[in-house]
Amino acid sequence: MSRLSNDSVPKGEALPIFDDLQSMQAQCVKWQSQGLRLAFVPTMGALHEGHLSLVRLASKKADRVLVSIFVNPKQFAEGEDLGTYPRSLESDKEKLGRLTCHGIYAPDVSTMYGDNFSTSIHVGMVSEGLCGTSRPHFFGGVATVVAKLLNQIRPDIAVFGEKDYQQLLVIRRMVKDLDMGVAIIGGPIIREPDGLAMSSRNAYLSRHQRKIAPQFNHILREMAKRLRHGDMIAATLETGHRQLIEAGFDKIDYLELRSEENLAPIEDPLDPVKTGQARLFGAVLLGRTRLIDNWKIKN
Repeated sequence: MSRLSNDSVPKGEALPIFDDLQSMQAQCVKWQSQGLRLAFVPTMGALHEGHLSLVRLASKKADRVLVSIFVNPKQFAEGEDLGTYPRSLESDKEKLGRLTCHGIYAPDVSTMYGDNFSTSIHVGMVSEGLCGTSRPHFFGGVATVVAKLLNQIRPDIAVFGEKDYQQLLVIRRMVKDLDMGVAIIGGPIIREPDGLAMSSRNAYLSRHQRKIAPQFNHILREMAKRLRHGDMIAATLETGHRQLIEAGFDKIDYLELRSEENLAPIEDPLDPVKTGQARLFGAVLLGRTRLIDNWKIKN
């Protein structure tokens, strides 16, 4: 790694924001022509400690770090929160300016998609089930925008969070299948002190809902403990489902045990190898706020 690997933007200089493709690409080409390894962290903004942990991880893996901030309309269905999704570019810039970050790519929709955009990417298998069932539009929109970003930036590595674990596997599958030549790195879930997985959408929760929300993670952890001790899968899932409703969640979108390698459902309690390589996946609703989380059975 270059001796410049820990350099951030020089003190007193503003963190550069690129809102056009040409200037962003010119900077990336310049970095890489100097032999610097480039890491990319895609986000939709409204940055919290979970996002910032990915930037810190990226800075350990590369010489230069570029963060994108783009609320991608193609991953929102009609009636979802595209219009109200939190946007806070100035606050995001301030947070990133305190880290080892070297630029922000913040294109608008016309820059990203242009006129008459008519291409979409479908990644099979790992996109099926879980969020792929309840939000069938979602992974096509994610795969399409990430493919565009990776082609525009051409980073050496890209970092995604494990809270959106299915998304992480979808991106890994796409990059492998399309020979995109980017190393995809997963960053661990970052939680609030009470266990709630950090998410920009947590801001939607009312004070009462915010008191209920940590029970999601607590129940997943207890389920994982029971499965490690040999409890039956079906019975554990049934108990967890009941406990979530009793805790005050309005709806359970899904609660499943799946392989962490390929998201295949795990139903055989007599297969300790599969169970040991599994994660619990859940999605719940509090009011209109949808929360997702996952928990590795053997940490």
